[in-house]
Amino acid sequence: MHPFLLPFWSIKMQFWATVLLDGLTYASYLFIVSLGLTIIFGVMKILNVAHGSFYAWGAYTSAFAIGFITDNDLSEALFLPAILISAILVGVVLGYVIERFILRKMYNQDIHLIVLATFGVFLIFEDLIIITFGVDPYLPYQPAMMLGWVDIVGLNRGVYQLSLILLASIVAFVCWYGLTKTKWGKLLQSVIYDREISVAMGIDVTKVYVVTFIGGAILGALGGAYVAPTTSVSPGFAIDLVVLSFAVVVIGGMGSIPGALIGSLIVGILRAFAVHQAPILELFVVFAVMAIVLIIRPEGLFAPPKPRKI
Repeated sequence: MHPFLLPFWSIKMQFWATVLLDGLTYASYLFIVSLGLTIIFGVMKILNVAHGSFYAWGAYTSAFAIGFITDNDLSEALFLPAILISAILVGVVLGYVIERFILRKMYNQDIHLIVLATFGVFLIFEDLIIITFGVDPYLPYQPAMMLGWVDIVGLNRGVYQLSLILLASIVAFVCWYGLTKTKWGKLLQSVIYDREISVAMGIDVTKVYVVTFIGGAILGALGGAYVAPTTSVSPGFAIDLVVLSFAVVVIGGMGSIPGALIGSLIVGILRAFAVHQAPILELFVVFAVMAIVLIIRPEGLFAPPKPRKI
């Protein structure tokens, strides 16, 4: 290569490396949250607007736990367990409460009523966040600072941010294995295909719904809990993420796990490219792609086939 072209080539390489790394990092926690949303819809056929509450409460609980560990000079080794326990605690408690006392009474209702009900739950939990944690932002940066930085093609990247990619890969593998290689996965596939036949075969569909909803809630809370050290946790910060999560599942196909993965990658990389090239188009490019997909394939790119009942 001509020596005068080397600086230009280096700049272009750094630009694309930045877009790729930022896109993969953003897509990773977007995938984790969207995966919970799409699993709940795939099994229960519920469009859960309250999913953003799991994300927000996971982030706040994680931030509070990190602050408690820091303020009391406890071991830094407790950061990761605190993050994971926060996600599990939020998912189990909120998931069970919403499924048991709200959704279970509405399974035979019109889908639009369920959307309105879960939206109302979302607003309630947003207010409860302010009552519980206050209006001041939380900045739980300690785990990210503890892991430090690494050089990638001349770029300094936070190790904690990069670990999001590893976490998303682990979550994807565990969900794939659980749904395709285990007895519980076979039960889920049966319920997805035909709820009435599953009941006739002796499957406890109510139990399947509870476990599924709690599992999806844990994934939503995990996305918020793990991303908390990389952002300012403040009231209302989860709204944009919820909107983009719905864009992901619409692009990939409602109820499709591969669709959630591909949709997250598309949204994450496009958003990163727009942020670095034309920030004003950050959200436009995402919804433009969603509109194009809906025109070409209204059911999404990887929507699972619907069973044909006779």
